[in-house]
Amino acid sequence: MKGQKRVLLLVAFAGAVWVGHPAVALLAGAAGSLILAPALPPYIERAGKLCLQAAIVLLGFTLNVQALWQTSRDYAGTILIFVAATLVAGLVIGRLVRADEDQARLLSTGTAICGGTAIATLAPIIRARPESVAIAIGMVFLLNAVAIVLLPWLGHALEMTEDQFGVWVAMAIHDTSSVVGAAAIFGDRALEVATTVKLLRTLLLVPIALAAGILVRQSHAKLRIPGFLVLFVAASAVGSVLEPPVAFTSGVKAASHFLLVAALFGIGMEIRRTTVKSLNGRAILLGVLLWLLVLPTTWLVAMSW
Repeated sequence: MKGQKRVLLLVAFAGAVWVGHPAVALLAGAAGSLILAPALPPYIERAGKLCLQAAIVLLGFTLNVQALWQTSRDYAGTILIFVAATLVAGLVIGRLVRADEDQARLLSTGTAICGGTAIATLAPIIRARPESVAIAIGMVFLLNAVAIVLLPWLGHALEMTEDQFGVWVAMAIHDTSSVVGAAAIFGDRALEVATTVKLLRTLLLVPIALAAGILVRQSHAKLRIPGFLVLFVAASAVGSVLEPPVAFTSGVKAASHFLLVAALFGIGMEIRRTTVKSLNGRAILLGVLLWLLVLPTTWLVAMSW
C-alpha cells in the first residue's frame, strides 16, 4: 500500500511539474497529502524547503543589485509600519475573540513577518505549547493555499500593475514560498519586486525575536534567519558585475521556476489531516479576521505607490 501511495504521489508531482503552474503544484501536493496520507521520510520536507531556497538564490542572478537596493530603500519604512501595525492588530483581535494567548502571539507574528519561519522562531522564545505552534502553523498553511490561488486572479481583476501586485503579495501573504509562487503567476517583474520586498520584511524577524527574548527574559533566544538571504544578495551582486548573456539568464529563470514548482508541491504536502484537525474556532477566527484586515490595507498601500 505504501508503494502504491508513493507511485501516485510521483504521478501527481510529474503532472504538477509538467503543468508548471505554482498554484497547481501547491494544490496537488496538498491533495496528495490529505487524500493519501502517505508516510514519507523527513528528507522529503527538507528537500522542498531547499528547492525554494535554491529558486530564490537563482532568481538573484537575474536582478540588478542597484535595483535591489533601490526597492529595499523605497519600501523599508512602509514595511516597518506594516509589521508593527499588524502585530498590534493581531494582539487586539486576539483579545476580542478570546483566543489563546500563545496562539494570538504566534499568529500575529506569522502574519506580520514570515509565516511559519516567524512562528518557529518565536515559539521557543515565548515557551509556547506544542499544540499552539501546530495550530498557528496549520492556520498559516491554509491561508497561504488560499492566497496563491486567489490573489493572482484578484490582481488581474483589479487591473494592478506588476509592481503594485508584487508589493501587495509581499506584504499580504504570510510565507515566502507563497509570496514567490503568487508573484510568479502574475509576471516576472512582479516576482522581482515581491521577492525583494518580502525578504526585507523577513529581516525584521531579528529585532522582533530579540525584543520577545528581552520581554520574557530569555536573552539566549535562538534566531532562525534564513541563510539564503545572504546568498540571494550575493547572487544579485555577481550577476550585476558579470552581466551574463541573455541565454544564461533565461536558463537561470527556467531553473528557478522549476525549483519553485517542486518546492510548492512539497510545501503543499505539509498540509496534513492532523493539521486540519488541530484547528479550533478561535484560532480560525483570529487568523481570518487579521488576514481580512491585512488584505485591503496592503492593497491600498500598493495601489497608492
